[in-house]
Amino acid sequence: MSDQTPPPGPGQPVAGSTTTTTRPGELLERFLARLIDGLLLAVVNGIIVTVLVVGAIMGDSGGMYMSDSSYAAAAVSSILTAAIYLAYFGLLDSTRGQTVGKMVMKLRVLGPHGGNPTLEESLRRNCWLAFGVLGVVPVVGGLVGALATLAAVIMIAIGINSDTVGRQAWHDRFAGGTQVVKEG
Repeated sequence: MSDQTPPPGPGQPVAGSTTTTTRPGELLERFLARLIDGLLLAVVNGIIVTVLVVGAIMGDSGGMYMSDSSYAAAAVSSILTAAIYLAYFGLLDSTRGQTVGKMVMKLRVLGPHGGNPTLEESLRRNCWLAFGVLGVVPVVGGLVGALATLAAVIMIAIGINSDTVGRQAWHDRFAGGTQVVKEG
């Protein structure tokens, strides 16, 4: 690990960016970027899940609501939602360094060596989004998944707010030292 270079600190150049200096993205900016991404993903996810899951149930049951089908729909919906969210953040962060929300807020994710994070680093950074898969567990899975996601978000917010220098939380450290920086 000693041969790795840390991400640029405040005021240092960003590899692969047109800007010349960086400063860590603040909690409010990052929250707004996630909110924008969340709204966008809610629409996309809602359409995809509705078409695939509800369409399949209606086709299988002839329009009748069945409890086995509702469990299957919840399970498939949980898995699809986690996959969509992980794919969105994983692919956009690793290929562009930004999601749509980060573009709007002029934020960029840097990998541990500067530049875009790898796909693995981005997926590790966003692994908490997969807690929704717990929705496959009958009765309590959805609640447990939602509570785990809420706990992760709270821990991330506390971590970002507590680290006054790099604004990095547990998910950034778990990904090897990723950092969200403000462009410009």
